[in-house]
Amino acid sequence: MFKNLLLVGTGSFIGGVARYIVSSFMPSLDSGFPWSTFTVNLIGCLLIGLLWGWASRYPHFPPQLSLLLSVGLCGGFTTFSTFAKENLSILQVGNYTSFFLYTIGSVAFGVFAVLLGFTLTK
Repeated sequence: MFKNLLLVGTGSFIGGVARYIVSSFMPSLDSGFPWSTFTVNLIGCLLIGLLWGWASRYPHFPPQLSLLLSVGLCGGFTTFSTFAKENLSILQVGNYTSFFLYTIGSVAFGVFAVLLGFTLTK
């Protein structure tokens, strides 16, 4: 368990640093569009899709490497990639109700939760 925690923590550190580096080269939110977040989310989605594909294609893909890269790196880089992967998994089994509830609920309640947290601290 401790080894897995170290793998996830290491990957998260690398992902967070990578997010900061990518964001530092992108226009800020002041430009009218959050380009850095948008870019990071798309890169993270591509990365987690590649990792998921490789792990599916190669049954001997080490689970520790998957923890380091998927949960750690992609999780530290962006949680949106995990959200997108989970949505695709739900769609693949044909559970359209869960897909729409998860997607709409996550976005709507997520924005509401940020608003609530912000409002509570004013």
